[in-house]
Formats: sequence, C-alpha cells, structure tokens
Amino acid sequence: MKTAIIVLALSLLFLGNSILCHAASEQVIYTFTGGNDGGNPYAGLILDHSGKLYGTASQGGAYGYGVVFELSPGPNGQWTETVLHSFNLDGQDGVGVYAGLVMDASGNLYGTTTYGGAYNLGTAFELSPAPNGWTEEILHSFNADGTDGYNPYDNLVLDVRGNLYGTASNGGAGQEGIVFELSPNPGGTWQETIIYTFDYTHGGLPLGGLVWDRSGNLYGTTEYGGDYQHGTVFELKHRPKGKWQEIVLHSFNPNYSDGFLPQCGLAIDKANRLYGTTLYGGNTFANGAVFEVKRVKGVWQESVIHSFNNQNDGFYPYGPLAIDSAGRLYGTTWQSYVGGVGGAGIVFQLSPKKQNWQETILHQFVNPGDGGNPYSGVVLDNLGNIFGTTYWGGNSGGTGVVFEVTP
Repeated sequence: MKTAIIVLALSLLFLGNSILCHAASEQVIYTFTGGNDGGNPYAGLILDHSGKLYGTASQGGAYGYGVVFELSPGPNGQWTETVLHSFNLDGQDGVGVYAGLVMDASGNLYGTTTYGGAYNLGTAFELSPAPNGWTEEILHSFNADGTDGYNPYDNLVLDVRGNLYGTASNGGAGQEGIVFELSPNPGGTWQETIIYTFDYTHGGLPLGGLVWDRSGNLYGTTEYGGDYQHGTVFELKHRPKGKWQEIVLHSFNPNYSDGFLPQCGLAIDKANRLYGTTLYGGNTFANGAVFEVKRVKGVWQESVIHSFNNQNDGFYPYGPLAIDSAGRLYGTTWQSYVGGVGGAGIVFQLSPKKQNWQETILHQFVNPGDGGNPYSGVVLDNLGNIFGTTYWGGNSGGTGVVFEVTP
C-alpha cells in the first residue's frame, strides 16, 4: 500500500500570508457522509463534456466497500450526487478503490480496484450507462500466478482503438509489478496482455497510472528501483509487432537534492515535457518536490522545479499534476504550514518564469467544515475552475469532500 503518513491534528484556524497568495475562492460542493453516498475519496475526478464530475470513494456505499459517484451541477451552484455503483465483497466485485476513472467516447467508465475480484487481488471494471441505471462488468481479475500482476492502485488510460492500459504494483515474473493492456474481444470478453514486467533494476512497485505522447509511447513512474533504489521515470516505446521497449529516463537520487519515492503518475505537455511529484526529497526540508523531465539535445534530463518546505508551503504531495493551456501546473499537498498556521494541505499553482517556477498557494485547508488532507490531484474545466477531493474533512463525520477553487 502507499507509503503511510501519520495524520497530524488539523488546525482549523485562519490562513495567513504566504510568499505568494492568489485571491482564489474555494467552496465545498459536496460533503460525504460515509454512508450510502460513500466516504474518504482517495482519487481525483474527471469531467465530461456537460460539466458533470465523476469519481470514486474508498469507503461507504451500500456494502461499505466504496462507490463510484457522479456529481451534477444544478441551479445556484448546487451539486447533486448520484451513486453509480457500490462495490461488494462478494467474490467477484472489486473492493479497495483508490484509483480514478477514465471515460470513453460512449460515456462508459473504466477503473481499477486494489483488492477483490476472483482472487481478491484486484480488478479492472467497466460501468456502462443504461436506462435503469449503470451496469458494472468485471473485465479482469488480477492473479498471483507468477505472470500476471496484482494490486493495481491507479487509473487506466485508453488508446484510439478502445484498449486499456495500466499498472499493477505487485506480481509479474520479477515480482516487482507490471504494465498491462486490456483489449476487447468480439464476444464481449477482454484479453489481458502483459507488455512489461519490472525487475527492480529498471524500476519496481509502479503505483501511478500512465500517460500517452502523440507518438503512442507510454510514460510512468515507479516508487522503488532504479539506479538509487528510490524510484524511476520510465518510457515504454511501441515497437513493431506489438512489442514494447522500456527505457528508464531518470532514477531518483535522494543524496543530491532530488525528489524520491513518487506516488503517482505523470502529466505531459504539448512539447512532451513530463511533470510529476515525489512524496519526499527536494532541496530544502525533504518534504517533497515537483520535477520536470524533458529532452535536451536528444537526452532526457530531470530537474526539480519546486521543493516543498515546512515554512509557508505545503508538504507531502501524493497526487499527480494538471496542466492548463498556458503551461501552468496545479496540484495538492497532504499537509501544510502557511503564515504560521498549520493546515491540512494546499492547492497550489506553479507558473513558468524565465529562470524558474513561481509557486502560488491558491487555498489552504484550515477552516471548519472544509476538506482536509487530499491524496489526489485536481482537474480543470474550460473556464479554469479547479476541482478535487480530500480524504478527510467536511461537516458530516469528516469523511471527505469534493471542492472547487475558482481563480
């Protein structure tokens, strides 16, 4: 399971001044009760073309094992939650939903669970809209058979042909995790193909999801392995006849102010520059970092573009980043300390400047009834509004919220 951090008591106090603050407005648009509606969302959200939000919650639901939910915007800024599926420990369904979702062109949703399924080692699932509700289908149950991977933690990605790709944190021939492809068969079943097995030397324990570039190559991270045993950034190049070649683009080195132990996947911009977060490391207090990996004269180079510290900043970023059309990066941290006030994390923006990146703290989670301790990243709509989830917080037992930040 992802590296645990002891939860400190939340200081529900006033937000002080940061190095650079922006007059952003934050509001909680949904508070989970921990009951049938779900609770403790771990993953981030996705948006459809009509402005609806979709996500997962790791707890609650009809059976207590988590839900897939939809939030629909209504008049006067009100949002309505609909539970699309409650996970059930029945020997077939998945449980332990820590991953977000992906939607295809027909409106079907796909995701993974870390446990459950036929072998209690995780599943890949599909939810399809129907006149009388949504129907779930288990596409694959992961199996510790020495070849398959198991315990997937993060989201799937789609290609143009409708194939799904993802990572499983454990298993495979090297017992260090895999990258897999799920392809639909004509009869409605799905076929799994393992396209890469990690061996620790080239990375191990992939916790994050994958991203595509325009050439059809995949990129991701591993928490461990690599030259310094503290994680990697990797590329999978698509070769002829369905073959894939793995290339380690960067091995994180905790001894040289680098970040290390990435917990999530990457974001990619139009120039194929890769961006991500590490839970630890950086140039100051080892409280995590944001990094960039890009080609310089044909060679991939990594640089830390922001180091989190424990004075006037957030720290411990678990989630991935989002990129807007101007190349600005957005993310969250698990905890924070801004203007002398301890908080339960921040929402931040990083803006590229000539020589460096400027961090702006858009929101610190400190107020009563607000969310707290986000594990997830954020998603942006076409107006620049920012949406995300927090694992704790809210007025209904502290089981998490969905929030919106308006710049």
